[in-house]
Amino acid sequence: MINDRGNSVGAMPPAVDIPFRLAWRSSGVRAGAHRSRQGGTGGLFKDHVSLLDNPDPRRIDLRASARDPLEALRVRRFEQNSAITAYALVDVTGSMGVVGHTSKISLAADLVSVLAASARRIGDAFGIIACDSDVHGELFQRATRARAGEVEFAAELRGLTPNRRGVEGLIRASELIAGRRKLVILISDFQMSSQEMEDVFAALSPHDVVPILLRDSAEVEGLPNWGLLALRDAETGRRRLVAVRPSLKTRWCRVDADRRGRLRAIASRHGREPFEITDVIDWDRLASYFAGGGI
Repeated sequence: MINDRGNSVGAMPPAVDIPFRLAWRSSGVRAGAHRSRQGGTGGLFKDHVSLLDNPDPRRIDLRASARDPLEALRVRRFEQNSAITAYALVDVTGSMGVVGHTSKISLAADLVSVLAASARRIGDAFGIIACDSDVHGELFQRATRARAGEVEFAAELRGLTPNRRGVEGLIRASELIAGRRKLVILISDFQMSSQEMEDVFAALSPHDVVPILLRDSAEVEGLPNWGLLALRDAETGRRRLVAVRPSLKTRWCRVDADRRGRLRAIASRHGREPFEITDVIDWDRLASYFAGGGI
């Protein structure tokens, strides 16, 4: 199915590989693709320790031992790359169901499919949680390294009709993924107040949060300069007839820009700037964003 901008809606996402680069070291013990705090026999050189501290004679470094003032045998120690756990938290509040030049919920489904496949290809565990005012039990997959039906999950997500409001579900999701630090991909249009943004990011602060902002240009930039519009608030369901004029459109654009600016400020304070997607996903740019550690 093709929308009026030529973008596919509901189609299968491309076979893209998204590289996850972390600015922190995992404390996981399972071997994987990320730098960790664990010592091991592979990976990058970490340091020298005495043979008594690391009794592995295969790793004795004769040159380092000869330089030791205490004449102790020195052993090379290496980092052990490890796997991580990642979760996609998907906002499914009413505003995510608005369809203009694109379908934000379909974009979220494409992201979930590609990110899950990319994580599992390198041995990471991946889970998915859809939230509005609560966590959707039927759209909740605990993190696993095995293929866990993300294609079916994405199909169910595309068929969902978002109609509720609130961020309580995102905050509750933070309790479900508590524990060792995780990579959390927060997918939302962030149609929420500054205080709600603060509450969500604060709840997720123990983790590495990657905010992905989904935008539909029809909601602001695509509005006419003049005309009558019958508008419905996707979050509350209220309907209203509005006379659009250039000054009103400019004010709406300014409000949208201010909201995005607040999101950037809050997200950056908690670690990473958001990645913006407007109408269609640029997979190469998204891959570069993740490869650069979200910077």
